[in-house]
Amino acid sequence: MNEKNIILAARVMSMLFTPFYLPLVGLIALFIFSYMNMLEFSYKIKVLLLVYLFTILLPTLLIHYYRKYQGWSLIELGAKERRMVPYIISILCYFFCYYIMTFFHIPHFMARILIAALIIQVLCALINVWWKISTHTAAIGGFTGALLAFSVIFAFNPIWWLCLVLIIAGMVGSSRMILRQHTLAQVTTGFIVGLFCGLVIIL
Repeated sequence: MNEKNIILAARVMSMLFTPFYLPLVGLIALFIFSYMNMLEFSYKIKVLLLVYLFTILLPTLLIHYYRKYQGWSLIELGAKERRMVPYIISILCYFFCYYIMTFFHIPHFMARILIAALIIQVLCALINVWWKISTHTAAIGGFTGALLAFSVIFAFNPIWWLCLVLIIAGMVGSSRMILRQHTLAQVTTGFIVGLFCGLVIIL
C-alpha cells in the first residue's frame, strides 16, 4: 500500500469514527442488546433522531460554518489554540440534548450515555487548554468503558465485542497519528480518559 492510500484510509477512519457518534452508537447498542429492545420502535426512533440532531448534525454543521467563516482548513482547525470554540459548540449541543431528554422524561439510564459523552467533551476541552488531546480516541475509549459497564450491569461476556472495539480503537489512534493530528501520548491519554469516564459514569 502506497503512502497516498494510507493517508486516504486514515482520513476515512477519522471521518467514520468521529467523536460525535459516541452517544448515538451507544444508544443503538442499548436498544439492540438490552431489555430496552422491547420498547416501541417509534419511541426508539424518536430518541435516536433527537440524539442524532443534537450530537451529530448540529455540532458538525456549526463547526463547519465556523471553520469556513474563519477561512481555516481542517488541519488548521486542529491546532490546539483553535480547538476551544469547536469544543464549546459541541458541549452546548450535548447539554441542550440532555436538557430536552430530561424535559421529556426520557429514562435516566439512557441519558447516562449522553452524560458520559458530555463529561468526556468537557474534560478534553479543559485538558486542551494546556495540552492537545485526541477526542477521537477519547470517544472510542468512552465506548469501550460503556461496553465494560454494560457487561457488568447485564451480566454478559463482552470479550468478542471488546476485541472488535479495541481493534477499531487502534485503527482510529493510528489514523490520527498518520494524519499528524496527534502524538502517541495524545491518542493514548485520550483513550484512557474516555475509558475511565465511560466505565465510571455508566456504572
